[in-house]
Amino acid sequence: MLGALEMKSSAITKGSLSRKDCIGSYYAKDAKYRPFSALLPEGWSGKVLYVKLVLVLLMCGSFMGLLNSPSIHLADEHHHHTTQPEAASKSSWMSHPDAANSGYASSLRIDWSQIETAAEHFAPAAADGGGTSRTRTRVALLNFDDGEVEEWKARMPHTDASAVRLDHVGSDVTWEHLYPEWIDEEERYGAPACPDLPEPSVESEEARYDVVAVKLPCGRAASWSKDVARLHLQLAAARLAARARHGGGPAAAHVLVVSRCFPMPNLFRCRDEVARDGDVWLYRPDVSDLRRKLELPVGSCKLAMPFRALGEPYVSAAPQREAYATILHSEQLYACGAITAARSIRMAGSGRDMVALVDETISARHRGALEAAGWVVRTIRRIRNPRASRDAYNEWNYSKFWLWTLTEYERVIFLDADLLVQRPMEPLFAMPEVSATGNHGAYFNSGVMVVEPCNCTFRLLADHVGDIESYNGGDQGYLNEVFAWWHRLPSHANYMKHFWGGDTAERAAAKRRVLAADPPVALAVHFVGLKPWFCFRDYDCNWNVPALRQFASDEAHARWWKVHDAMPPRLQGFCLLDERQKALLRWDVARAREANFSDGHWSARIADPRRSICAGGGDAEACREREIAGRRVEGNRITTSYAKLIDSF
Repeated sequence: MLGALEMKSSAITKGSLSRKDCIGSYYAKDAKYRPFSALLPEGWSGKVLYVKLVLVLLMCGSFMGLLNSPSIHLADEHHHHTTQPEAASKSSWMSHPDAANSGYASSLRIDWSQIETAAEHFAPAAADGGGTSRTRTRVALLNFDDGEVEEWKARMPHTDASAVRLDHVGSDVTWEHLYPEWIDEEERYGAPACPDLPEPSVESEEARYDVVAVKLPCGRAASWSKDVARLHLQLAAARLAARARHGGGPAAAHVLVVSRCFPMPNLFRCRDEVARDGDVWLYRPDVSDLRRKLELPVGSCKLAMPFRALGEPYVSAAPQREAYATILHSEQLYACGAITAARSIRMAGSGRDMVALVDETISARHRGALEAAGWVVRTIRRIRNPRASRDAYNEWNYSKFWLWTLTEYERVIFLDADLLVQRPMEPLFAMPEVSATGNHGAYFNSGVMVVEPCNCTFRLLADHVGDIESYNGGDQGYLNEVFAWWHRLPSHANYMKHFWGGDTAERAAAKRRVLAADPPVALAVHFVGLKPWFCFRDYDCNWNVPALRQFASDEAHARWWKVHDAMPPRLQGFCLLDERQKALLRWDVARAREANFSDGHWSARIADPRRSICAGGGDAEACREREIAGRRVEGNRITTSYAKLIDSF
């Protein structure tokens, strides 16, 4: 058969080709005049071809013209604004952001119909401060150009609108000035200071507004929220809105925000949202809440909570509305940590509710252990990080968004499962959302956060997973984009067990004194690096791996094990080592011995009783020792890659 095909092929030459041999009757001499005929079936005449080709082109042209007609676009925009406003807004700012360095300027073309719709919710004050009746709504316009101010007045003559002048922040003030990596919290060398942001200029100190409208820039698809001008405009709008309301009511003035990107959700809360139409948001904030937030520093350039406040007694008006929370989506990795963290909260003297959010992968056995430790266990559905690789450490950590559904509580202190509480953390309940300690650069660490649960905040977080990028690929980077205006807690609220390469000997010694202090001085210690329950209890196994030595502290390690030992034996059984991890630890000891590390931890005799206890129970395969012949075990579910562990930090 193959030979027949070869013979047939050799018999067909260019000169012997006939019309039947070529689809579309394509000849070389026809190419100049019939360029599309090779795409058509045999038997089509040239006249019919050209008639049909012309018809096709006319139809395509008509369709494209219709598709791009203003009426179609307006109808489409109206459909999206009324049925899917969030999706419309996303596509808008993602596809047409302002220039990266546009400052206060916004290229957004205002859809006045959206503002007119929002204006239907304006309720003019019945009387001003002196009791004089008023019928016209007083409106302050921030960052609208002259033409837009005139357009506002023409379209809404029932309002008394006027532009409010706001001097711009100098170009020498950057986001890093507002959110420095480190500040002198204990004021050993001087009190930290923040750059000055000019206040809005009003006609008189008694000037009051019913509505404050502000137009915000929205530059860059990534990190658009970290913009000095954008922050300045929102704080200025909030200050105008928080001025005493007519009649002394609890509500501030309405705040109308015009922007492609959503406003700061912890300044203008979604629970205060009155209306939303496309690129226009309308809020009615609580004046007391707004004023409290405006008393906070403009950034993390100062502590939002004084260092001394960590040790002061905290009296709550509603302790039943405050809770600790953690999240678990890997029982093998973090169940032991969560159980021990619960014990540490109780040993520190707290009686607040403790809620553990667990996904469907957590077994009934582990849920029972969490409940026995004191957690109220609630099942959540996993939220996948769309940018994470399959089975990566950050694949499911967007599940943290479920914290905002704990709406029976006004404040929640979230704790990662690798934290150990040493002192009461109740003073943090006095702080607003999001309060946290610094991590690096301008970012906060999401291992300890004060949040204010609200279902609409949860929806905001869940709706944007596809278009907001995380700097580290995880929940911490994502939350830093959404809550760019965060409030700095003293580092002792979330004390990192980390000695970075830039630490001087004096600073490293000071850190070790904090970790060793008895009674403790840090509220909570964050065990970055290999966790205590993944080490033998004799010493911190981070010492034996060069890349992880920056996370090593025998003082903190011993304190964690002290809390572990205070747990009932049944709960201690959830902190056993599996055989693969034991093998990895032995391998690291052997490498440290070969390198003759100066700390000498590798020479210590291991007395940890877990060394001879099988975590697999009666499973013979699980209890078989996993020796390593000169290499790490590939696929170890606990510490497959030290590089990834460091990157995640």
